[in-house]
Amino acid sequence: MRVRRLAAWTALPLAVTLGLAACGSGGGSGTGQSDPDAAVRIEIAEPQHLVPTNTNETSGSQVLAALFSPLVDYDEANKPYEVAAESVTSSDNRVWTVKLRDGYTFHNGEKVTADNYLDAWNYGAYAPNGQNSSYFFEKIAGYADLQGDKPAAERLSGLKKVDDLTFTVTLTEPYSEFKTMLGYTAFYPLPKAAFSAPGVLKEGYEQAPVGQGPFRMKGSWQHDAKVEVERYDAFPGEQPKVGGVEFRIYQQPTAAYADVLSDNLDVIKTIPTENLSTAATDLGDRFRQSPASSLQVLAFPTFQKEFSKPEVRKAISMAIDRDEITKSIFKDSQQPARSFVSPVVAGYRENTIGAAGEFDPAKAKAAYEAAGGPKKIELSYNGDGGHKDWIDATCNQLKANLGVECVGTAEPKFADLLTKVKAKQPVGLFRMGWVMDYPSMENYLGPLYSTNGSSNYYGYSNPEFDKLLAEGAKAPNEEAAIAKYQAAEDLLAEDMPVIPLRYGQNNFGHSTKVKNVQMDLFDRVDLLKIEAVS
Repeated sequence: MRVRRLAAWTALPLAVTLGLAACGSGGGSGTGQSDPDAAVRIEIAEPQHLVPTNTNETSGSQVLAALFSPLVDYDEANKPYEVAAESVTSSDNRVWTVKLRDGYTFHNGEKVTADNYLDAWNYGAYAPNGQNSSYFFEKIAGYADLQGDKPAAERLSGLKKVDDLTFTVTLTEPYSEFKTMLGYTAFYPLPKAAFSAPGVLKEGYEQAPVGQGPFRMKGSWQHDAKVEVERYDAFPGEQPKVGGVEFRIYQQPTAAYADVLSDNLDVIKTIPTENLSTAATDLGDRFRQSPASSLQVLAFPTFQKEFSKPEVRKAISMAIDRDEITKSIFKDSQQPARSFVSPVVAGYRENTIGAAGEFDPAKAKAAYEAAGGPKKIELSYNGDGGHKDWIDATCNQLKANLGVECVGTAEPKFADLLTKVKAKQPVGLFRMGWVMDYPSMENYLGPLYSTNGSSNYYGYSNPEFDKLLAEGAKAPNEEAAIAKYQAAEDLLAEDMPVIPLRYGQNNFGHSTKVKNVQMDLFDRVDLLKIEAVS
């Protein structure tokens, strides 16, 4: 959100026909000999957190993908396959048995057992711990008892250890996609050493997280500077082809781009918008594109009176010319979005927002005035994400088409913006980017729009929407589930808690010092494929 999840930088949209981005699947341009002991340098923004159950943005997710190995990952058809799990099975979609692969150890030498998963998941689900991804344990029996200021229980009743390498997960209701969920970051294990007491995370753990993945921490998290990891030779899975990774933290994408051009940085995950028109010339075949799952939106604080009416929200959407911004700012490297889910998932439909997605200034202004929209609109965004140009263009359109005053306000970092909106501080409309946690239509709906969704920062709540999501989760097969999810999306189109703007694709670049650079649908560099060139 894996997010995947919330995306800090400008996501560059996906061609609906994935074949248009086929150039993203090949190797890099390096022709020298690989150096398996060299470290590579990859750009990220400052992570908000580095605890698996508290990480719901893409920069933190990229770091954790180095330090941890997921129970499952996804093949080219977006179907889950076992990685750290030997098997994930169920006969009724309600009681699931997870058997772990033998041989995994944490970077401190601890053997990975079922207890490590149970401890981590219980910690993440326990409400007083305030974990951003607590929502993802909601389907497990006993979750409700772990909620509130004084929970009735401290551990999920649905989690049971069978033996050192096996545990069962009992859900409150059947959910056919539970195995698919297990590729998400929140489901990583934690070592005993992560806890100072049962259920109490050791102070400072996230400054140097101990995982069971292909890389281990080298030193500690140097905030606003870098996170370094080195190859963990005892990792029993596929070994990386580099000796380590320096995740270099940038506040400005243009600085990262300049460093790639001068070979002072090896991978920039998102080409800045102002460099898109020259990237192919600057980088040659080191300018790369591949499918992504990202979706960019403008979100409303629906709890604020001036944005509480769907009519106001729809009018603002109609006043934005998505096509023009896509062309003028993003040089047609993006695709305008008029739906709430990405084209990469089953169940996607074009233009689910209907008239609210049609650019109609006259109709927009009349509807806005009739609904009593505010005279001033603020658009907040993170200054470390390369969003200023399109925010300014959007403000200019709203000024011209609605006759309002509009200002763009930059927060220094994405983490700062998230902190403010989570605390419901007044920020006006705010930009959000979503990268899927796992390949399902439900993942674009539940976390972002359900009443207790982990990334519902706008206060949106519709009981009928929640009901349809729950019915989709209980559906016996994908087809029946999609029908419910599509009905839920139709309600979003009526309520318009956010304005879908653009679908993303990976537009990235790399230095002459690396090859075989690939990015996945989740905005992450594949750390098992990248190679350093000597």
